[in-house]
This record gives sequence, C-alpha cells and structure tokens, in this order.
Amino acid sequence: MDEFWEKVWDWVKSILLALLLALFIRTFFVQAYKIPSGSMIPTLLIGDHILVNKLVYGVKIPYLRATFLYRGRLPHRQEVVVFIYPRNRKLDFIKRVIGLPGDTIMIRNKQVYVNGRPLREPYVQHTDPHIYPLTEACVEHPFSVSGILCRDNFGPVKVPPGYIFVMGDNRDESYDSRFWGFVPLRDVKGKAFLIYFSWDPRTFHIRWRRIGKLIH
Repeated sequence: MDEFWEKVWDWVKSILLALLLALFIRTFFVQAYKIPSGSMIPTLLIGDHILVNKLVYGVKIPYLRATFLYRGRLPHRQEVVVFIYPRNRKLDFIKRVIGLPGDTIMIRNKQVYVNGRPLREPYVQHTDPHIYPLTEACVEHPFSVSGILCRDNFGPVKVPPGYIFVMGDNRDESYDSRFWGFVPLRDVKGKAFLIYFSWDPRTFHIRWRRIGKLIH
C-alpha cells in the first residue's frame, strides 16, 4: 500500500510541477491567444491561435503593471501587439502599432501619414469604397466624434509620451485608436509572432497552411 501512495504522490508532484512551469512561462515569457474578430484581416483571421512574446518589451511583476523585473525595448512601428483595452481592462485587444511616443498621426482619404509622410502599409485591406469626408471636428477633436465619421479623415494628433497609437489591418472594419484613443505602454502585454493553430469557424476545418506562419 505504501508503494501505491508513493507512486500517486510522484504523479501528483509531476502534475504540479508541470502546472507551475506552464504558469511561469505564461506569466513571463509566452502566452497563447485566440483571434475572435476580423479587425486584423488579412494578417490574422478569425480562429487563428497565436503566440505572443511577453519578454521582448520587458517582464512586469503580476498585478503591478508599471513595475518591471526587466525592461525590454519599446514597441517598433508596424509590430503587431497585444494590449489591455483601455475602456475595459478585462479585455485584451490585438492591433498594429502605427504611432510611437512623439509621432504625429494624420489620416487623409484612408491614407495614414506619420510625421507628415505617407506610411507604406502592404498589410492593409479596405473593404468599404466609401470615404467619409474631412470635417472640422475630425481635425480639432477626433476622439470626441461618435461613430465612424473620422474613420477615413482623422487628425492630426500627437502621440503623448508613454503611449502608442494602434490600428487594425482590416482598416474599414477595425475599432481602434481612431475611436478610443491611445494605448499606455504599460498596458502592452507582448508582440505577436507566430500562428500555431488555425480553425475556420465557417467550414469547421483546420487551416493547415497557416500553422507555423510568422506574424509580420
């Protein structure tokens, strides 16, 4: 009987160790996410399962967002990042970094300008041919305008220190910084880097060709 309980205890210890190791890796190094919406099409599709590098921007102490165990680099423009949604801290969003601290962001007829220069964005798709015209409100107070009136003509706005400006690749179908403002750097969780699984919810099939694809 003693031998039986020793085997049980060895099994329990192995399970606990594996769980602790998984929790440690998830907290500080890599975390998995599932894409629930189409705001990042064509880069990321609904049903893609991705891995996020949490180490690249620094390691934070859990529940203390501004306290770093290790400080990494700042996000680079056009990297795809996961962050805490500013208007509901229970939600994580995934978007592409467009503006860095100090940048001036402006949109004219769907074209994004950073510091007065057009941004080359081969990853973007536009699904709506309609262009909402430029209005004074979208220039002076774009964040205060409700709806999508400032979607195609926006700003200019200057990204404040400690923040970034993010947008979805599915530009006409993305709810992003154009509508709710800047993202604090302290709320950025990590950089998306790999699709490890992909399930098409419409056809109930695995998208084999997407598995292992790097996220750019």
